[in-house]
Amino acid sequence: MNTIRRSHKLLALAAASTLIIAACGSDDDGGGAEDTTAGTTAGTEAPEGTTADTTADTTADTAAEGTTEGTDGEAPAGDAAMIITVDLAEEAVWEDGSPVTAADIECTWQANLNTPGSLSTVGYDKIVSVEAGESDKQAVITFSSVFAPYKTIFDKILEASLHEDCNDVSLDYEDGTLPESASAYKFESWSTSGSVLVPNENYWGDAPVTDRIVMTPLADSDTEIAALKAGEVDFIYPQFYAGIQDALAQENVNVQVDFGGDYEGFYFQASTDESVAGPFADPIFREAFSLSIDREAVFQQIYVPIEASAEMLQCGPIVPGPYCASNAEGAWADNVYDLAAAETLLTDAGWTKGGDGFWADAEGNVPEIRWIINTGNTRREDTQAFLIPELQAAGFNVVADNCDAACYFQQRLPALDYDMAMYISTAPPDPSYLTSSFTCGQIPTESNGFVGQNTNGWCNEEASAMLEEADETVDEAARADLIKEALVLMEEDNVMLPLFQFPKSGAWLTDKVGTPEVVGAQLNNYMAFDNINEWQDLDGDGQVILGAEQWPECLNPVTECANSSWYVWTVAFPVLPALWVTTNDQLFELSPLVASEPVVEVL
Repeated sequence: MNTIRRSHKLLALAAASTLIIAACGSDDDGGGAEDTTAGTTAGTEAPEGTTADTTADTTADTAAEGTTEGTDGEAPAGDAAMIITVDLAEEAVWEDGSPVTAADIECTWQANLNTPGSLSTVGYDKIVSVEAGESDKQAVITFSSVFAPYKTIFDKILEASLHEDCNDVSLDYEDGTLPESASAYKFESWSTSGSVLVPNENYWGDAPVTDRIVMTPLADSDTEIAALKAGEVDFIYPQFYAGIQDALAQENVNVQVDFGGDYEGFYFQASTDESVAGPFADPIFREAFSLSIDREAVFQQIYVPIEASAEMLQCGPIVPGPYCASNAEGAWADNVYDLAAAETLLTDAGWTKGGDGFWADAEGNVPEIRWIINTGNTRREDTQAFLIPELQAAGFNVVADNCDAACYFQQRLPALDYDMAMYISTAPPDPSYLTSSFTCGQIPTESNGFVGQNTNGWCNEEASAMLEEADETVDEAARADLIKEALVLMEEDNVMLPLFQFPKSGAWLTDKVGTPEVVGAQLNNYMAFDNINEWQDLDGDGQVILGAEQWPECLNPVTECANSSWYVWTVAFPVLPALWVTTNDQLFELSPLVASEPVVEVL
């Protein structure tokens, strides 16, 4: 349990990482800004050696052993409301042999807060300072307000000495400079055709089991599966689809399927900024369009073949659990297909149908609705083929406007260059990702340097205030209420339509790499195959070859690259150190970088 000084509350909420969207360029989605995030609940007890997400109101006479009580419950003069003191492992060094210090934590804060195009400033924007404490191996992080999900930040730490200006690292990886390692592996090489990880000789922890991890991109899921069965790759992490287990059936192939925090949905770009505003900036048009989507028909057509016993997701952009909006079924259970209601909404607002059957506004303009998916994704292409004719028959001029995964997730989503999107999100083990993904201040715009991950462009000040307050709330029940209320407002604003809690799947050759107890141990983790340093080469070729469904086209861990799940899985997480890491059980635990439980002081 955390050692915590407190004035009147015990703070021990789990923190989450940035939401990543994974998309595959094939039948299954698997990297990019679209698919997977393992979200669990705060308040579960962690096994020994992990940090649980718990919250309790306490008094001075019920203080936990090892904590220091405040005297009056009042915050001191100045900006400080919370201080976290982190002792870094004395032996922790970067691959160049230089020590990991508080200066690296400070640089990471500055980079995420100030870099143009930073994916998310949430959490970092509450930090007042990062300073060395008793030594440069102690980082004292001071916050201007309580930030309950503090474990969500500092999940990718930068080496300060490699950056000329930590306030702007936007161009620091443009020349092919690889992210610096303070982990078991480092990069021997990286290119658009693949990468090679080799042991970091200066890593202070256990040496990796295998000398080379080779990661190679594959064109589509058919190619991926064929490569695995032919022994050309040892492991794949495909996005699940109907029939995948049959396609992978082979004596030496092990397939594992888990349900975690991944979910798929439709999203409507709702920004009212004139530079990017599209048809869904009009809330009446957006509501009518939402009412015209037969989600049940889509679910039966697209998802039931994947999992016959599956149920439609009704919670919004989150999986079932204590944060599911409104009730056990979810707020979206009341969002039903109703063409008559849609027609009434539009006609009352002055819309009319022209001779082409499409809705036109009072000036006679027929909005074109650009629906974007990643090319080569069969399931999404099938969804477009099924739903676009239905929507056109209902009077909406919907067109497919697709591009490859890198274009989709690293370029067009961050630029809000679409009207309707469909993707899977990979949620971390805490709902704080909703703040970075759906609050007004996180909409990337020209005026803010395109900072933020709210690629829906949705701005509801009331919902934003609730999500931001939730990040400052340590009482578990109160925090859950705030999140659920914000999700209800999202449903009322018709920003997205949830579809399906998506399973994760991994497959590997049992005669080439490890055992299920090792290779399968972290496949439900937000950080995916985070334990590759433990994977064993069984066939004696000195390497483990991983087939990647998508391949990132940039290397920056702060900007739009980090919107890709396959970027963080294949580049950032394997080499960049973190303060906290996620587990397969959707919890947080200290990384090897941290010497002991940080002291968290709520002032």
